[in-house]
Amino acid sequence: MEQFLLAAALVVVAGAGIAAAALLVRQRRETAGLRAQNAALARGLDLRERELRHLADVRLPELMESLHNPGVRVTGPLHDLDREAPAYGQALRTVTELFAGSAARVRERADLSAKSTLRAMMRAVQSLANEQQLAISDMQERHDDPDVLEGLLRVDHMNAQLGRRAQATAVLCGSWPGQQRSASSMSDVVRGATSRIRDYLRVNMQGPVNTAVTSRAVEPIVLTLAELLDNAARHSRPDTTVEVNFQSTHNGVAIMIDDAGVAMDAEELQRAADLLSGDASVDIHRLGDPPRVGFAVAGVLAARYGFRVSVDTRSPYGGVRAVVFVPSALLTDLPGEHAPDPAAASRPAAEGPAPAAWTPASATPGGLPKRTRVAVAERPAEEQEPPDVPDAGAPPPLRPARETAAGLGAWQRGTRSGRASTPSDGEGPGIESKDLRP
Repeated sequence: MEQFLLAAALVVVAGAGIAAAALLVRQRRETAGLRAQNAALARGLDLRERELRHLADVRLPELMESLHNPGVRVTGPLHDLDREAPAYGQALRTVTELFAGSAARVRERADLSAKSTLRAMMRAVQSLANEQQLAISDMQERHDDPDVLEGLLRVDHMNAQLGRRAQATAVLCGSWPGQQRSASSMSDVVRGATSRIRDYLRVNMQGPVNTAVTSRAVEPIVLTLAELLDNAARHSRPDTTVEVNFQSTHNGVAIMIDDAGVAMDAEELQRAADLLSGDASVDIHRLGDPPRVGFAVAGVLAARYGFRVSVDTRSPYGGVRAVVFVPSALLTDLPGEHAPDPAAASRPAAEGPAPAAWTPASATPGGLPKRTRVAVAERPAEEQEPPDVPDAGAPPPLRPARETAAGLGAWQRGTRSGRASTPSDGEGPGIESKDLRP
């Protein structure tokens, strides 16, 4: 009996041990699972914290910068969130998209507001410049003293530069050039641009072509050339010249501007190409201090009117070559050209050419006085006065002051007429530099 009880007790003890062992194994497994789960949660929490810190410190600032500068690359997440935390990765993408959209809308509203304010201010400046031009013109009509006219010409030239800067800023802010001019020859277009820059005496034009720019494109091309010429003159030594040449092609004319100044590196050339393409809206907040608007204005006008501007070629003088390509669609015949007069062609050769006489009524389409040949009435030989024979030892006669003043006045009136315009969009007429070079 005692043996039976002992055996039963051993069986009970053995069963209890087995049960305890099984329970211990189960607890160990559960503990291991909990530890693994806790480690996974801790790793996920650390991943989220690092991704959130990376988003705030790196990704969002780069995203903001990329909205102003498309060349900036935005860094991605640190981990493969699509595999490790798909829901969290989708949430981060939603945040970045909302941030980018909100920032873009804020920047667009700020840009539109700034451009609208600047455009209104430049209209006022252009109106004042126009009133000042009228006052200068009135003074030039009333004064014939050479010294006074010389001072008025300097003031007029400074006023033209002021008007050009206001006009360029207005165009950059979405305004139209505000001027409508008649078709002008390539030479007159370049001269008009040259008259609006400070160092106009350094511009040397060579080899003009026998063609003209259509009416609607004259002012945009004049303003573009003025900005490029000003860039070339400002970024080259004052004792060097800025060369302007023309090259006719099968589908247009190229106007080449060469300076002997500072060349641009690859990064500057790329930024210049972006501005001159006119493909993207110009952010006026990122044009430098002071703002460098020359390339930006040229790009806006080129895209709007259909010509092309490039500065990706090295000048033969070591500087930069700017090329304005005017397509055939913007070209026309020279204004004022007519077929030969049949009566003049049939005139007997023995008669010879008629003597030249100055006729103030005749003028070029640009308003400059033009010498024409008119016939002089024949008088009897006895009425003809003998020509004066100058004394070989006497000095050449001096031109009277009034005649000198009249000549200066005629020149100025021609220049003023060449710049005259009719507002085409309700704005007052308006009259910087290689933008990316120091």
